[in-house]
Amino acid sequence: MRAFGFLSFGHYGGNPSQGGITARQMLHDAIDISVGADELGVNGAYFRVHHYARQSAAPMPLLSAVAARTQRIEVGTGVIDMRYENPLYLAEEAAALDHIADGRVALGISRGAPEAADRGWESFGYTGSTDPRGADIAAAKFETFLQAIQGHPMTRAAAQPYMSDAAPHAPLAIEPQSEELIRHIWWGSGSRATAERTGQQGLNMMSSTLLTEANGSAFGDLQAEQIDVFREAFREAGHTHVPRVSVSRSVFPILSDRDRVLFGAGGGNGGDQIGIIDGTRSTFGRTYVGEPDRLIEELKADAAVMSADTLLLTIPSQAGVDLNLEILQNFATHVAPALGWKPNTEGPVVGDPVTA
Repeated sequence: MRAFGFLSFGHYGGNPSQGGITARQMLHDAIDISVGADELGVNGAYFRVHHYARQSAAPMPLLSAVAARTQRIEVGTGVIDMRYENPLYLAEEAAALDHIADGRVALGISRGAPEAADRGWESFGYTGSTDPRGADIAAAKFETFLQAIQGHPMTRAAAQPYMSDAAPHAPLAIEPQSEELIRHIWWGSGSRATAERTGQQGLNMMSSTLLTEANGSAFGDLQAEQIDVFREAFREAGHTHVPRVSVSRSVFPILSDRDRVLFGAGGGNGGDQIGIIDGTRSTFGRTYVGEPDRLIEELKADAAVMSADTLLLTIPSQAGVDLNLEILQNFATHVAPALGWKPNTEGPVVGDPVTA
């Protein structure tokens, strides 16, 4: 690990008199947390994407606002649900965001997690899936998205192209284009199969606190094995650029009695959990809570944390700006340096070379 960011679920709702927040407040808090994190040297600001739920949904306006208000922090998603997306419109938005952010973009994309709605992507107009999880249309749309951001023609010009210098019937690519955008795309991987495919495609890999595998190995070991599979597939495919890998964890340093009340002195003592999600036996990672010395020891023993270049800390975003910045500052001050962290003032995050 040499970098860390935060991952916000963007929860809102509830009675404001009892600590609930509105969608407006959630979005403004997200921007303010990102600005403060940028000043602390945090390397990334990432946001979950869910539909038909009181959580972050449409990421591009938020990411654009964060990019415009910050200087060094990477802005991204964890992850965009491709089942709900128009791939060409997403390609236009992603390229525009990459320009606004001056390349500080890390777009995590995947098939998507279970959603509140039953086949909710169909209400967005995306029908025809024969997979109850929508994996088939997600894969097809993602391939179109990748082609679009790399400048492949998506249609042809009209016989008399209006307000365009294109020749009649000439092939047309989406605009704008951002030449380096393909290097800023991550796939949300939760299994060996998706890790291998991500490496073959030459993308970056994002892995969360949920893996759709369970073989008895510790969560960190299982995730580290998937990272190895990704890097080997990347190398064998002949890619020569340097990929990135991120993993997510819930980590809460305890530095005061108030921290113990908020996060629980023994909250991190539990182990990994096994459960069923989308009909698949899955492994859920533990939460780390403790004093800094203990957290350093435990995170160093987490094989995936030490194998990835970037660690994403899930934060209780609905708890407000001040508390979340305090969590990030405590981690940056008392834990991250011992794990190899380099703040954003030292430049963009670089992955690990995997070529032979």
